[in-house]
Amino acid sequence: MTRLELLGFPLDVVTLESTVTRLQEWIRLEAGPHTVITLNPEIVIQAQDDLTLSETIRQTDLITADGVGILWAAKTLLGVHLPERVTGVDITTRLLERGGRNLRVYYLGGKPGIAENAAQRMLGQHGTISVGSHHGYFKDDGLEDLAIAQAIRDSRPHLLLTALGAGRQENFNQRFKTLMNVPVSMGVGGSLDVLSGTVERAPDWTAKLGMEWAWRVAGDRKRWGRAPRLAMFVRKVLHAKKSVNRK
Repeated sequence: MTRLELLGFPLDVVTLESTVTRLQEWIRLEAGPHTVITLNPEIVIQAQDDLTLSETIRQTDLITADGVGILWAAKTLLGVHLPERVTGVDITTRLLERGGRNLRVYYLGGKPGIAENAAQRMLGQHGTISVGSHHGYFKDDGLEDLAIAQAIRDSRPHLLLTALGAGRQENFNQRFKTLMNVPVSMGVGGSLDVLSGTVERAPDWTAKLGMEWAWRVAGDRKRWGRAPRLAMFVRKVLHAKKSVNRK
């Protein structure tokens, strides 16, 4: 596996298939713990001011390119054509489909009821076993979050799907990585909403055009505040490109 450095952060050159195969192997061997981040422009910009998140990204075992912005940045700054976007929802869906009844999953995050509904739907669709679930409305105070991490450890999942929002979910997985000892822990953002049936996934044509993010932003006012981070990311890439050209 080739690992690049993009804007100061590691990024692995992988396909969806190679990613899923690697995670399945970690799960099969129950080897761990491992963490996965699907890197997008929002996380990159957020990590500029969040030293904990910045360090979390650097310590992560597998980092995929989630979003056309990351593919564009790799091409612009490194001259590397990444094979494809490898998103959290795509990885999750493949793992659940292939794991079926042999996969134990803990669902963490979302509004109350979302994680439970996702677990029930995945049981019905793929036979996937849920060993626990919890909503994302808890405090990061060393008490509530620690208790949840201990509950995850005791439930012994193969796969932890953490949907606490960009940054917070990655930091949670890294902070309690050793304690939870889960073969694969991955931040999945809004994927639990999709798995629960609460939110419809963006149409395939938006992904092919690299406009899936625009479809999400247009359809959800809560995401409107994230649009400026995309503009900041573009400016950061162009500024870095100019700096390289001056050398």
